[in-house]
Amino acid sequence: MRGIPRLNRSIPLIITCILTLPAGAQQIATGVVYNDANKNGQRDADEKGIPGVGVSNGRDVVETDASGQYKLPVDDNTVIFVIKPRDWMTSVNELNMPRFYYVHAPNGSPELEFGGIAPTGPLPKSVDFALQQRPEPDKFDVVVFGDTQPRDQVEIDYIAHDVVEELIDAPGSFGVTMGDVVFDNLSLYDSLNRAVGHIGMPWYSVPGNHDENYDATDDRYALETFKRTYGPPYYSLDCGNVHFMVLDDVIWVPGTEGKEGRYKAGIAQDEMEFIRNDLARVPEAQLVVMMFHIPIWEMENLKDLAKIIDQRPHALSISAHTHTHINYNLTYGERWPGEMPHRHLVAGTVCGSWWAGAPDEYGIPHTQMRDGTPNGYIIASFDGNKYSWRYKAARRPASFQMSIFVPEAVPAADTAETDVIVNFFNGDQNSKVRMRVRGGEWRELTWTVRPDPFYVALKEVEGAEDYKAPGRKSPKPVGSTHIWVGKLPGDLATGSHVIEVEATDPFGQTFTGHRIFRVE
Repeated sequence: MRGIPRLNRSIPLIITCILTLPAGAQQIATGVVYNDANKNGQRDADEKGIPGVGVSNGRDVVETDASGQYKLPVDDNTVIFVIKPRDWMTSVNELNMPRFYYVHAPNGSPELEFGGIAPTGPLPKSVDFALQQRPEPDKFDVVVFGDTQPRDQVEIDYIAHDVVEELIDAPGSFGVTMGDVVFDNLSLYDSLNRAVGHIGMPWYSVPGNHDENYDATDDRYALETFKRTYGPPYYSLDCGNVHFMVLDDVIWVPGTEGKEGRYKAGIAQDEMEFIRNDLARVPEAQLVVMMFHIPIWEMENLKDLAKIIDQRPHALSISAHTHTHINYNLTYGERWPGEMPHRHLVAGTVCGSWWAGAPDEYGIPHTQMRDGTPNGYIIASFDGNKYSWRYKAARRPASFQMSIFVPEAVPAADTAETDVIVNFFNGDQNSKVRMRVRGGEWRELTWTVRPDPFYVALKEVEGAEDYKAPGRKSPKPVGSTHIWVGKLPGDLATGSHVIEVEATDPFGQTFTGHRIFRVE
């Protein structure tokens, strides 16, 4: 394994990379990162600068000197941001959105349907960043939303009732939405942010393909509305002993000669340099968590990223995008070119199957995902370089971690040929799943990839000629990566029985589920 040298943290690191002026750069930004002791958001005479804090222009990364000062080159489309260190927090606005950046766009954004950044004028004499002291424990949780993706205010209301209400005042160091924050209509950002802000923790956002300005004529300006709302499309922060990198892996390809624009997955050149420069100042023993929208194996320049990740013994990545829930331990092969195994989570989505399906008694669509996972979110837990996560189905108890399928009634002569199918939402190929009929012996189940039987039955109902339920029809089933199958015992007496399932996820967390059926 290739290693990188450990940093001697007793020596102040003033510059972590050679400063390279971006194309067209004509100015040097200077400023101070300071202790905002009175939390008023402006530097008072007695508030001192903080040394050793990372600041970036989206490519270069420098650390503040002994007086908290930094210098960085900027061009006319630069976002300068501070890299939040452990035990400090940036200010948040009234919607709990972190404010850790300054957008320098003296001429503003090009004309766009949803608007971009108004002209910011000349570069300020000093671009300062306020930090406030906040002790952070070694053990903490992060709430992860896959695509929220509302089309309109009605679907924002679904989000509010389906997931936000149960998370209000929940413990957690911060939350993050993993892209496709909205569904093309970027004017919905404000209303959605107001709903999510009620959760009460700092909330970050990753850009997705549905967050692009589709009328942008250059990838450099494809996230102007996102930038106006959330700040830089990629950045990093420390929380506890973990280094988090919020990344943009959506590249906009403008349309030409009457053809519509499209997106592809990858990391742009400046962003890749930021990743290298940022990680150069992160100790090797520290866990690095990369968060981006499109799954890692779809990146066109994954080999370049894998070379960087391979130098770190503790790294994982999280994405969304597919509207399925997948736990992967990637090893060298078609989907992963790295030498070291890499854990990747495709988080299930808040919007499930794009808010499809018949509404329940509260008017909210069931929106089950096409792999049989209910819509919901991830609660990720960290302790040093150790981590785990659990899936939380919307408006379901935390114990609801699987669905168990067996026919309601099984002929006595057919029990030994009858499948029991378990969809263990947070499982992966190496998870252990076993079952028993209450009073009998445990039986190991076999992992397989196949559609979820409950979801298949749902689609059969939707496909009936007389189906007239309100709501959008659900998408077609796909093979689920967290299905286990076994057979019933062949000696079951007639009557009612209970199947008990015990399932252990990749992190050693064990869950149980039950299903009642009859033998006739």
